[in-house]
Amino acid sequence: MIIKASSRGGSTQLGLHLLKTENEQVEIHEVSGFVSETVMGAMKEAQAMAMGTKCKKFLFSVSLNPPDTENVRLDVFEGAIAKIEERLGLEGQPRMVVFHEKEGRRHAHVVWSRIDAETMTAKRMDYYKTKLQQISRELFLDNGWKMPRGLMAHGERDPRNFTLAEWQQAKRAGLNPHDLKGMVQDCWAVSDSRESFARALEERGLYLAKGDRRGHVAVTYEGEVFALSRLIDKKAKDVTAKLGKPDDLLSVEATKARIANEIAPRVSSYIREAKQNAHAVMKPLKAQATAMAEQHRAERDKQKEGQKQRWQAETRERADRLRKGFMGLWDRLTGDYQKTQKSNEVEAFFALQRDREQRQALIAAQMAERQRLQQQIEQARERHAQQILALHRQAANYRQMAESQKAQQQTGSERGNVRSEFSRQSSGRGESERGKDQPRGRSSPDRGPDLERG
Repeated sequence: MIIKASSRGGSTQLGLHLLKTENEQVEIHEVSGFVSETVMGAMKEAQAMAMGTKCKKFLFSVSLNPPDTENVRLDVFEGAIAKIEERLGLEGQPRMVVFHEKEGRRHAHVVWSRIDAETMTAKRMDYYKTKLQQISRELFLDNGWKMPRGLMAHGERDPRNFTLAEWQQAKRAGLNPHDLKGMVQDCWAVSDSRESFARALEERGLYLAKGDRRGHVAVTYEGEVFALSRLIDKKAKDVTAKLGKPDDLLSVEATKARIANEIAPRVSSYIREAKQNAHAVMKPLKAQATAMAEQHRAERDKQKEGQKQRWQAETRERADRLRKGFMGLWDRLTGDYQKTQKSNEVEAFFALQRDREQRQALIAAQMAERQRLQQQIEQARERHAQQILALHRQAANYRQMAESQKAQQQTGSERGNVRSEFSRQSSGRGESERGKDQPRGRSSPDRGPDLERG
């Protein structure tokens, strides 16, 4: 599974993120090592403990993301967490484990407090990215999953990976972040000049501009600004080598104004209509997803309550097997008490495993159902994205046609001016030559009548 991690502060924000309701299912699997049993309470404890130190990034947050198509068991997640603790020296540190499910994907978040309560110092996180990458490789190999090429070779990582800020920025623009980077990289690959690259971008609803703090940037139809070097995964000097200096490009503000004045009127109504159609198609699918999430939540709650009642009944039954009073003392002397106690422990272990297997089976069935619905949603999104992309291509074509027509008119006007000037000068030369050829004694229209000598 892909493992992402960071040392950070901001305990309140992180706690809200772990509990945010935009996820279809949120399962608080474990809160251990804290006095509080809630996520927000544990976050406050971690922050309070860090106040006794100089550590500002007192939390270590990890996300465990298995392949989308795999049904990953709970013990695999727990094994991965144990490996992380061992390799990074976090064993025994207070932690929280929360599972999220959204759009048919299930992943885990683990947050440790870095503060050692005995020494009041923060655990060092040296080379944690390298160590986590090694654990990720091991998990792919141990579980027989198809390993991403980026894990097999450092140079072959997915170039479409986004930072969290870039991801949120792309989502604000109504774009799929991976698709956005893929589109820009395709434009870069097929273009051999700045003009062809700019046109390829415009066909996809993006506009080349000069950034305020960066060199070349791409401005979306909605006005979001992305650093071009980050989108194509190139250094700024490589971008400048191919596109030239951005000094003569429009600024971001001027590009936004151009979009508003020239491009938007041509396609805004069509894009608005396309988005409304997409919303109409997606609305019942989203409603179905919401209803499914509520149904799944109710099924899990029902199972959890049923297992709780059964566990309590079985616990009482096991306790009743241990006799009390004089007979209990006799059982201890004869060893029957120890035998019964051992039998109860084994039975309780298998009962616990049975309950976990039942929960896992229910989760797997629900995930499969949700993934089938997600396929329909993704297909609808793809159709609508293609429609909007076609509209942007049309807008780029219209603009090119308008510029071409304007250039032709300007060229025609210049040619007309040259032809008029040429005609005027030719006329002047003709009259001058006719004046020179006139015999003496005749009137010249310019000089008036000549006077003959008397």
